Amino acid sequence: ARRFSTEATAPKKSSNLGLWLGGAGVVGLAGYLYLGGATPAPVKPARKPQEKSPLDPNAFVDFKLKKVEPYNHNTAKFVFELPEDEASLLPVASCVVVKASDDAALTDKKGKPVVRPYTPISPPDAPGELVLLIKKYETGAVSKYVFEQLKPGDTLAIKGPFPKFPYKANEFDEVALIGGGSGVTPLYQILTHALADPANKTKFTLIFANVTEKDILLREEFDALQKAHPDTFRAVYALDKPAPGWAGAVGYVNQALVKEHVAPPTLGEKVKVFVCGPPGQVAGIAGKKDGMKQGALGGVLKELGYTEDQVYKF
Repeated sequence: ARRFSTEATAPKKSSNLGLWLGGAGVVGLAGYLYLGGATPAPVKPARKPQEKSPLDPNAFVDFKLKKVEPYNHNTAKFVFELPEDEASLLPVASCVVVKASDDAALTDKKGKPVVRPYTPISPPDAPGELVLLIKKYETGAVSKYVFEQLKPGDTLAIKGPFPKFPYKANEFDEVALIGGGSGVTPLYQILTHALADPANKTKFTLIFANVTEKDILLREEFDALQKAHPDTFRAVYALDKPAPGWAGAVGYVNQALVKEHVAPPTLGEKVKVFVCGPPGQVAGIAGKKDGMKQGALGGVLKELGYTEDQVYKF
């Protein structure tokens, strides 16, 4: 309040209490910082955008096996480390080829290294990992080698990526994915990539044929995708030897099954059918492949009126 000029005033004593408290606070803070109680976390430098894949399409590169995750009675996920936490940057859809790091460890009758293609199931932007879903075949030289010889810490020589089909968002209205056994991996690669895009409008139908229910690979993942995207994805499982109580499709992929679940060929360029599986199954559904080439269209799809432009065989 303002004082009147006639009021008697006593000399005001200066107080050092504020300075003392301030000084004590500074000293206390300094001690606190010295003891490490409020040491700020170091700021990590911003990571530079990754310019290229750690994979090489022109040469085999050794990658260390990080871990093995058993999937079922004859299949497992083999997780390989990518250097410096980099991503694979695999284009969709594409594959890699693998061989033993030691050429002498896995050769054919002529003494040449045995090489096999695999489609990774890890996302292209997954940091530090490349995941291969591998099924063990008793007559498969590479799969037996991977299962029986590779341990975490060992390396496998991998070359790629090798682009297969250049998938483009919303290029088609309807896409059918027909697969069998471990041949489902390129179909899974396309599906997970497309459905992860919030702008996706393409409707996908998977027809996945197997011998028994325990042979259905990635079923949990497919079921989760179907639940998350009920308007754009549907999975149909078919079994050759179903157990009692099986409610899904039974038998091989035939005309009736395709007609029931796949968009008709009359949609023209708006429909696409991708096929991947054992050679016999692919031949029965879409005709034999001609080595690395597509080969003439045949089988069930040709009988139903689909054209070569509407079908792609992995």
